[in-house]
Amino acid sequence: MIKMANLIGQELKWVQPHALKMEYELHAGDMLAGNLNFRSSFGSFATATSADGSWTFKRVGFWQTKVTVRSSGTETDLAVFRNNSWSGGGTLEFPDGRKYLANTNFWSTKYEFRTETGEALISYKNIGGMMHMSSGVEIHSPAKDIAEMPWMVLLGWYLTVMMYMDSAAVVAATAALP
Repeated sequence: MIKMANLIGQELKWVQPHALKMEYELHAGDMLAGNLNFRSSFGSFATATSADGSWTFKRVGFWQTKVTVRSSGTETDLAVFRNNSWSGGGTLEFPDGRKYLANTNFWSTKYEFRTETGEALISYKNIGGMMHMSSGVEIHSPAKDIAEMPWMVLLGWYLTVMMYMDSAAVVAATAALP
């Protein structure tokens, strides 16, 4: 694997190699740059790994959901992502008070982390796939100064996958109505 700082400005792509497995790989050309693996197909606990380290993401709550970010094997939150379902995004909050905003477009084909002043940090585009989810990814140059950027690249994909899982659950529930 290659460190995320070496991938700024390069064309990256998230892929799901196996349709029935909640496992995803981030590729930089032919090189593996990271992965995201869910513990089960029905849960929200996932482990993300890159050359920079290993982290866990877990969504908690029902009405007011949040996602905790931790270094693997620890119980201390590095950050918390607070979801805002109505705006199609949320806020990534750090213990030191820093915040980054996340949002998506109406069709959920784009997702992005931005600074509070609106500067793009990490973008996911052309999100989709019937059997295999995928997305292009761009790490913008302002992200180079953020120490947490490596796991933020992985977290953004986790949030995208969770958003798609939620949408599928709503469609399934709606289809089951008489």
